[in-house]
Amino acid sequence: MKTLATLSLLIFAVIFTGCDETKKVIDVAGSVQLTGSYTVSALNGKKLVDTTNPTFTLSALDNSFRGTTGCNSVFGNYTIDLYTINFGQLAVSEKMCMDKNIMKTERDFLDALNNTGSYALDNGILTLYSKTDRSVLLNAKKDTNN
Repeated sequence: MKTLATLSLLIFAVIFTGCDETKKVIDVAGSVQLTGSYTVSALNGKKLVDTTNPTFTLSALDNSFRGTTGCNSVFGNYTIDLYTINFGQLAVSEKMCMDKNIMKTERDFLDALNNTGSYALDNGILTLYSKTDRSVLLNAKKDTNN
């Protein structure tokens, strides 16, 4: 009976350790898949037609996020947990741009990053979804020169 209990405990430990390791592999694979440079093409379902669209780069090496809002620089880190993504605290330079459209795009871009809960990458298009209602916050095209 003692052997059966020990064997059961060992099997239980292997199963849960294996699940944790599988999750880690999926998280790393997701981060590597996202690595690259992107140009934002739509915010809140509206296509951007300005020449100063926000751009950003994700790096799996250190889970860093770097980009430009069209006016200011932005940087920070991101974390992935299965299909969720969180951009954490982002630092933004404080240059004032005179064009109101650029400033609105900047605000919408930063709001989208702060409210992101999950993501999808399909055919080179990264889509970020809201953590509250899963609405589309942002679409960005991955640069094919990566």
